[in-house]
Amino acid sequence: MTINMRISAAALAASITIISHAASAQSAEPVRETITPAFAQALPNVPGKTITAIVVDYPPGAKSIPHRHGQAFVVGYVLEGQIRSQVNNGESRVYNAGEHWTEAPGVHHTISENVSTSAPAKLLAIFVADTKDKNLVIWDKK
Repeated sequence: MTINMRISAAALAASITIISHAASAQSAEPVRETITPAFAQALPNVPGKTITAIVVDYPPGAKSIPHRHGQAFVVGYVLEGQIRSQVNNGESRVYNAGEHWTEAPGVHHTISENVSTSAPAKLLAIFVADTKDKNLVIWDKK
């Protein structure tokens, strides 16, 4: 099943949170993240571009489904805990609270997970994308 989601700041919480909770409610499925919109703002000095931010909460042991962020440039900033991240076939790295990474447009985010099985982790994801681009998260086939 392919889950391609058109995500705007207004629809973000309703769409992704429901999918995240539905996946974790099934006993055979691994625990998933919860995504909450933080803000979306058109960039007045860069016509046609918008900056959008979301907060990703990872319960202990939670993992994201591999995904892409369309043509958005992404910054991931760890707010709490430790998060393992990998894009494309690059090196997997653990980021601690206060550290960040970037993702170029079009890369494949193959690993995004809470390292701990006992403590939560939290990530701020910031997207810089074309204002008309609503495909900010495109989940892989399961």
